[in-house]
Amino acid sequence: MILQIRKNGDAILKKVAKPVGRIDKRIQRLLDDMAETMYAADGVGLAAPQVGHSLRIFIVDIGQGLQEYINPEFVEMSGTVVDREGCLSVPDFTGDVARAARVVVRALDRYGKSFTVTASGLLARALQHENDHLEGVLFIERASALYDV
Repeated sequence: MILQIRKNGDAILKKVAKPVGRIDKRIQRLLDDMAETMYAADGVGLAAPQVGHSLRIFIVDIGQGLQEYINPEFVEMSGTVVDREGCLSVPDFTGDVARAARVVVRALDRYGKSFTVTASGLLARALQHENDHLEGVLFIERASALYDV
C-alpha cells in the first residue's frame, strides 16, 4: 500500500523515533509499504517517520537493490564530503550537505538478524540522511546552501 509522505512542518518529522522492540508481521508489512511508497515517489530512501510511524526504521535503494534497516547504529564514521541532497519530505528544495565519506552501520533485518554494512559514496550519504530522520533532523537544517527545485 502506498503511504502518505509527511512534509516539512509535520510534527512527527521533528521527533526522535522510538526503537523497534519486536519485529513482527506489522513491522514487516510497514517495510513492504515503505518500499512501495519510496519506489512510487522515485526516492532512494525513506524513513518510517516520513510515513507517520515514529520508529527507528529506514530503507534505501541507490540502484543496488532494497536495503532495510531496523534500529540502525552508526559504529564508525570518517572523512567528510559535501554534495547535493533532496528529500521526499522537502520536495521544493535541494541543498549542499556535509556528510561523512565512509560509514559503518549495524542494524537488524526484517527477521531480527543483525548485520553490518560499510558504505561510501551515495550509499553512505543515503544512510546518514535517512538516519537523520530518525533523530528528527531534516537535511535543510544541515545544508550550507539551499536551492529551489
